Amino acid sequence: MSTLYMMATISDRNQARRFLAFYKEHGITMTLITFGRGTTSSEILDSFGLEAAEKAVLFSFVTDSEWRQIKNGLQKQMKIDIPGSGIAFIVPISSVGGKKQLQFLTEGREFKKGDESILKNTKYELLVVIANQGYTDMVMDAARTANAAGGTVIHAKGTGTEHAERFLGVSIAAEKEMIFMVTKREGKNAVMKAVMDKAGINSRAGSIVFSLPVTETAGMRLIEDELEP
Repeated sequence: MSTLYMMATISDRNQARRFLAFYKEHGITMTLITFGRGTTSSEILDSFGLEAAEKAVLFSFVTDSEWRQIKNGLQKQMKIDIPGSGIAFIVPISSVGGKKQLQFLTEGREFKKGDESILKNTKYELLVVIANQGYTDMVMDAARTANAAGGTVIHAKGTGTEHAERFLGVSIAAEKEMIFMVTKREGKNAVMKAVMDKAGINSRAGSIVFSLPVTETAGMRLIEDELEP
């Protein structure tokens, strides 16, 4: 049995291709890329001899054994421990909305999933939906039929999407939207099922959905009120 993780890598935008090439060496080509800007104060930047820069955020999917190898390579080959080189971290995925979606996220790499992972005392889960660009409303309309609250959307570009047809049976566009929704753990499965049924991989939205455990929250009272019957 193994655990699947979402791996996030944050680096300067001009270093994104280096990280993509490095991950490809480890058999990981399915990556979602979005861009942002660092918010580090000028005092901290000056102390490290750095400059404010556009950032690239890469989302990939790895098993625990793959992460151990990748982490070693990040430290030795990519010199990620040198300030300014970037950071990488992993978050356990608690569930995936279907076998085909799991095969897509792992790119068919050998992976034997254990039981659904639930961290102790977690009250909420973060649902992540990867959908074709322009279909956020379809996804959210589906999610709301299962009493989901609002979501947050970021635009991303996918790499390795040419392999999607092999695992999903359909081709998918490179331009993606990632929709993040926080929901109560006991209502998670209903929301995931609604998204899969009404905006899943066989729909125009072509959605893939998975969940991440949330260990601490603040400011959730309004959402709790909205979800009360």
